[in-house]
Amino acid sequence: MEATRRFSASVSIRAIKRWACELHGNDTGSDKRYHRYADPRMLPPPGIYPERVAVVGSGVAGLTVAHDLSRAGYKVTVFEAGPVPGGMLMLGVPLYRLPRELVKAEIDAILSLGVELRLNTPVGRPGTTLSDLRKEGFAAFFLGAGLQASRQLDIPGANQPGVMHGLEILKLVNLGQKVEIGPRVVVVGGGNVAFDVARTALRTTEDDEAEGFRVTADVARTAARRSGVRETHIVCLESREEMPADAIEIEEGLHEGLELHTSLGPRRILGDGRVTGIEFARCLAVFDSERRFNPQFDESQTEVLECDTVIFAVGQRADFGFLTPEDRIELTDRGLIKANPETFQTSRPDVFAGGDVVLGPRLFIDAIASAQVAARSIHDYLRKTTTTVELVSEWQPATYTMAQDWEITERRLPASKAPSPAELASAGNDLVEENYSEREARRQAERCLRCDVQTWFEAPLCIACNGCVDVCPDDCLHLVGLSQVAQDNRLATLAQAQLGLDPEALKQFEPAELDALGGVMLKDETACIRCSMCATRCPTHAFSMRRFVFHRELAVADEPNPSLAY
Repeated sequence: MEATRRFSASVSIRAIKRWACELHGNDTGSDKRYHRYADPRMLPPPGIYPERVAVVGSGVAGLTVAHDLSRAGYKVTVFEAGPVPGGMLMLGVPLYRLPRELVKAEIDAILSLGVELRLNTPVGRPGTTLSDLRKEGFAAFFLGAGLQASRQLDIPGANQPGVMHGLEILKLVNLGQKVEIGPRVVVVGGGNVAFDVARTALRTTEDDEAEGFRVTADVARTAARRSGVRETHIVCLESREEMPADAIEIEEGLHEGLELHTSLGPRRILGDGRVTGIEFARCLAVFDSERRFNPQFDESQTEVLECDTVIFAVGQRADFGFLTPEDRIELTDRGLIKANPETFQTSRPDVFAGGDVVLGPRLFIDAIASAQVAARSIHDYLRKTTTTVELVSEWQPATYTMAQDWEITERRLPASKAPSPAELASAGNDLVEENYSEREARRQAERCLRCDVQTWFEAPLCIACNGCVDVCPDDCLHLVGLSQVAQDNRLATLAQAQLGLDPEALKQFEPAELDALGGVMLKDETACIRCSMCATRCPTHAFSMRRFVFHRELAVADEPNPSLAY
């Protein structure tokens, strides 16, 4: 039971990747390594193409399109409204989570491909509208502007001085600009951005001079320390169990001195020309019976938190100031750009979009994935081809042994250096998370259940010795007669799924008749841990282990893509 519980915890993939990248990847600052190990099989076919492609926004989506199309041979120009590239990687992620040197190394590697970057160049103004850029010679466009604005709450008092928004604060702090925040701060929101804002606030002292770019992950904390904040509260609709913030974010935030209040919804902000407090009502439920967001409150249960600053971190929204009516870009009911989910082409044939501005708030990897599809679609649009993704695979013999005690090894995250409230002033923007040692990284990687490996059973070689069943540590193999299958619901379910046997039909025969027909070898795939003990024990090699080896690559046909408009 203990081993099963630990299997439910995933491998620490992100932390293991960090360890590997700091030793061998672009984190070393080597563009050559970056390009040497990049896999080109999922990139559009290379060539020397005359068309120019404009990318709006230099966040992860925009830079991904720029990377893929530049490697294919297109001339790409990225237009960035701000003074630095990187989008939320530079302006939304705290420094104590992600050093800016690493982000810059990634961006420099992409720019080294020949991508042109125009900073402080917002699209949509005279001279840089999409129509203007078409006249300049751009043949296709990608909109990757992201969700740059904070969602606002329409409650009494929300427009008075002292009310701020998390994303805006993070951007200002990361750009090294001064933010005026009072000594008592309330951050409204239960997600990672709210904690990022709060924790960043705590790390900024009143007399700090901005040098370089600051990244705010904890709006509340940044607010607190920057203006001599004495207390920082985070208040959210959800219960502690329902909060969308990562568990480690909550744990570290509380360790650093944040005060958490759950199941409360803001009703009005108090003050007369300046914030003095915020009133909350008890939240009885955040979602309705169909799990739709529909909070219910008990207005008779209220409480007031006295404060000088209120920071809302309750979501993001798009700012379409870069679009003009003549662009004719359709939006969805959610206020996002409407795009074909298969190609990410918008209502204008030469305009594509991806990332949060299409998907809504998602992970960085989701934005990257959408941008990769968009890049292939842009290539198809310009070349009038159809690109498809093909799976190339084969089964190979697998000889391996699992590490000792792998099945009981616990998942461990890298050690945290989250400072206590007393240590925040000296901690500054130091990384909170330590890297794995090589020994621990390898140990954590050994927890992998090897989903690329499967047992391979050849029935003619089986002599029904039952050795594999006896040695199986997780009771996933069953060599049984048909009568037992008919009597055991679990075995009957497996037999129906794997062999197509009808349990009801089996029950119409006598047990002796069924056993005379023979037996079956059944395997519960949900219980198999790929330990290979069955293959090791089998005297006739009826059981063996094989590895599914595969990769994905693009195939291009010289015909227009039927999913694209031309």
